[in-house]
Amino acid sequence: MKQRVLALLSSSISQNIVLEKPKDKSFGHFATPIAFAMAKELRKSPMIIATELVDMFKDESMFANVEAVKGYLNFKLSENFLDEYATWALDNQEDFGKGQGKEKILLEFVSANPTGPLHIGHARGAVYGDTLLRLGRHVGHTITAEYYVNDAGNQIALLGTSLILEGKANILKEKVEYPETYYRGEYLTQLAQIAADTYGNDVFNDEEKIKEVALWAKDEVMKMILSDLNAINVHFDTFVSESGLYADWDRVMDKLEAAGGTELIDGKTWLKSSERGDEKDRVIVREDGRPTYLAGDIIYHNQKFERDYDECINIWGADHHGYMARVRASLSFLGHDESKLDIQLAQMVSLLKDGKPFKMSKRAGTVVGLNDVVEEIGADALRFMFASKKSDTPLEFDLVDLQKTDSSNPIFYINYAHARIQTLLKKSEKTREEIMSVSLKGMGDDADNLLFEAMLLNEVVEDAFKSRQVQKLPDYLKALASSYHKFYYDHKVIGVDNEAKLLKLFLVVALSIKTGLSLLGITAKDRM
Repeated sequence: MKQRVLALLSSSISQNIVLEKPKDKSFGHFATPIAFAMAKELRKSPMIIATELVDMFKDESMFANVEAVKGYLNFKLSENFLDEYATWALDNQEDFGKGQGKEKILLEFVSANPTGPLHIGHARGAVYGDTLLRLGRHVGHTITAEYYVNDAGNQIALLGTSLILEGKANILKEKVEYPETYYRGEYLTQLAQIAADTYGNDVFNDEEKIKEVALWAKDEVMKMILSDLNAINVHFDTFVSESGLYADWDRVMDKLEAAGGTELIDGKTWLKSSERGDEKDRVIVREDGRPTYLAGDIIYHNQKFERDYDECINIWGADHHGYMARVRASLSFLGHDESKLDIQLAQMVSLLKDGKPFKMSKRAGTVVGLNDVVEEIGADALRFMFASKKSDTPLEFDLVDLQKTDSSNPIFYINYAHARIQTLLKKSEKTREEIMSVSLKGMGDDADNLLFEAMLLNEVVEDAFKSRQVQKLPDYLKALASSYHKFYYDHKVIGVDNEAKLLKLFLVVALSIKTGLSLLGITAKDRM
């Protein structure tokens, strides 16, 4: 809807136009400060320019009214336009809210180490990434969802060691001395039993099998991770293995050296990242010749950019903030446009239950597991809550609040609006054909305002994706549900003269709620 207004205005005004939604509904549906931008060039007062611009649109059927107010140009959409757009939306529900994006984007998210089950910190990045993926695809972009599997380095060896110790302690019943750092949790006990069933009990005392068992355990943990992600409706298109990247290390090193991006000091190879915006240089090859963790990131990001995407989006945990500058520096040395890398951070989550900290998961060991939260509140509530606040700010919520069946629980309140509409449709004796055949003109300001709000989905989705602030969609759905519930309480529906019109209006509201929830990975409920 906003795009159609912009297209019309752009055909008449050469300046870059910004459309705003006035807080005061009496000013109209949209407003633009374009007259202020034109004032310097035309050497006129913005108020005079705005008054002159009004005449350009007075005969345009899209608008019921165009007026100049204190230099702003205000537009009120015509009832005819709103009615036609609403009918189109109901007839073309699969296309409702979609955009014309054309970018090819690589979106990497989650990428948790395959050493244990996902915790709620991972879940926040997973929900944020998957929601961003759905929004971007709805806008029209071609997006690949990718998981980077960190299956090289010390953490996999430590997983193998931890599994062997778990097997000795709980299956062989041997006394073991645990190192200061090791993985623990019920998942390891389960893995040890599966390992015993697969390899036999002797595997826990077979040093030659440790590496094989570690890699096997990594694959088993990845199955757990993907199962947990599937439970919250998160899926990936591609997986990239860190261990498979190092065959390309020599070529990447040659590129870095040729660009003057490396330096050998005290037997270590350093990335001269301080020359490209980092606070200091970073070691990428140790004295013993082993690449560091950063080396894998460098190879991976070089590969990303060689795959010719228009943009690469990374969603990292907040603890990776320090890696941003060094990765960008490496891309710069490798000859890539590092501005095409968009890194978004996901902060940690604090969970409460009845006002008290939610207990840690036995399965995950020392953290609250994703599956524990899903068991408490369900995937829909988890997804909605994790998407409802800006990802780079801390999130704290009480699980009990998401189990309430009143307006204090936003996902219940939104679903209740959708279900209430379905109930009204079943109560009515009007057929779908009768409802669709009526015009929405002449219903009054309250109905027009609700209709306009219900048809803003495309603008919300576009803005949420472009700004990377997915919480704008939950905010919109909460506001729309609130507006609907208020309208419902203020107006009788079944049995009144304009019953069909009201039901058609409600169908548009239901369409926005259903589509919006689906973009959050949630299926709208027809009954509550």
